Amino acid sequence: MKKDYLLKERPMRALFLFALPMIIGNLFQQFYTMADSMVVGRYVSENALAAVGASYSLTNVFICVAIGGGVGASILTSRYFGAQEYGRMKKSISTALLTFLAVSLILAVLGLFFGQEFMIFLKTPEDILPMAVEYLNIYFMGLPFLFMYNVLSSMFNALGRSRIPLYLLIFSSVFNIVLDIYLVRSLGLGIAGVAWATLIAQGISALVSFVIFLKELQAYPENTRTVTQEPQSPERTAITRFVHKYYSFRELSTMCRVALPSIFQQSTVSIGMMLVQSVVNSFGPQMLAGFSAGMRVESICIVPMAALGNAMSSYTAQNLGAKQKDRVVKGYHSALGLVAFFALLLCLILELFHSAIIASFLGSDGTALALETGSSYLRFIGFFFALIGLKMCTDGLLRGAADMKMFTIANLANLSLRVIFAVTMAPRCGIAMVWYAVPLGWLVNFLISYGEYRTGKWQVKSSNS
Repeated sequence: MKKDYLLKERPMRALFLFALPMIIGNLFQQFYTMADSMVVGRYVSENALAAVGASYSLTNVFICVAIGGGVGASILTSRYFGAQEYGRMKKSISTALLTFLAVSLILAVLGLFFGQEFMIFLKTPEDILPMAVEYLNIYFMGLPFLFMYNVLSSMFNALGRSRIPLYLLIFSSVFNIVLDIYLVRSLGLGIAGVAWATLIAQGISALVSFVIFLKELQAYPENTRTVTQEPQSPERTAITRFVHKYYSFRELSTMCRVALPSIFQQSTVSIGMMLVQSVVNSFGPQMLAGFSAGMRVESICIVPMAALGNAMSSYTAQNLGAKQKDRVVKGYHSALGLVAFFALLLCLILELFHSAIIASFLGSDGTALALETGSSYLRFIGFFFALIGLKMCTDGLLRGAADMKMFTIANLANLSLRVIFAVTMAPRCGIAMVWYAVPLGWLVNFLISYGEYRTGKWQVKSSNS
């Protein structure tokens, strides 16, 4: 497949070929996070599973910051790639990598110092709090690797090389699962074992990804006329020479206009779930364990929709960079057709196998209450994945066109509605109100984003960006 296939192939084929490696890769990523839960639930205890679940809402926020930042930064890379401005493309890439390295180090330090306070704020049950904090502390130490890998994956995707992060993710996923079993079953490290397994696997994958990406960039000739010029001083130190060559504050400013709303969009679900986590925690460890298992399954089901949304972003950015606006509309319609296919498939799977799926997390010692909570969630949410697919594809188009105002408003409405509904209704009507809020937020988000798409303003925004 040629590197410019997003610009020339039939839209549905181009989007599917671009999204497929991301779907497979993200499934492997979700499978090894799911393996963490399964190993802990089966070989440690149901309380340990609840502790991982209580940590998940917080750790997922950091994952979404990394993914959202990478996707947002890659829009600029896709635009320069489509316009063949390889000099500016390289400088924007190095700017993004250095920026997110600094961000990841800051967040890691904050997490290590305030992780326990976060979990207390989320009303984590006292009997699982020490295990949750232990898991989080190890997780935060690996945060720079997590950021490096996710940002590099987005950059590979922006260059049309989505198979490379797929192969790396398959390796790290399999390696992580093997380490999970060895560290927990053989060495008896408990919940710390799955945290160390994730850190080691992600660290190796991130470093290998970085080396491959440097070699990949050598294939693109640098046109120095297209490189953003920074103000020069007569006397330069080694640091200023490095900054001038690899870092551009102008590119950073342009990148932030897309990356910051993208981070917000990617993390709205996670932030919302973190804010309502205290509601779920108040129902006790058994319901928390069942709900945590259901959330792990939901995160897998969302993978195809998220991949199509990210594919739509790169597809839109590249085609707008190449002045092919009509092709963007055709691609959007094709993406919605793919959403319908995946939504129907997911609904059938969850309606038929919800109980067996939840039981696989809990093992033979799982309580009936945990099983019923997880199964009820899956039975309900299975009917609504089309909504998040519509939302993500529409958001992806707006993000790729740098039309970020209504994009941000739509995701803020999604987050606010979910939190308000869950926090006000669940204490009165039961835990089911937490998941009723989910499709309601997705629907409102889609309607706002689709209204912006129908105005055609995104075409004007792309011309001015």
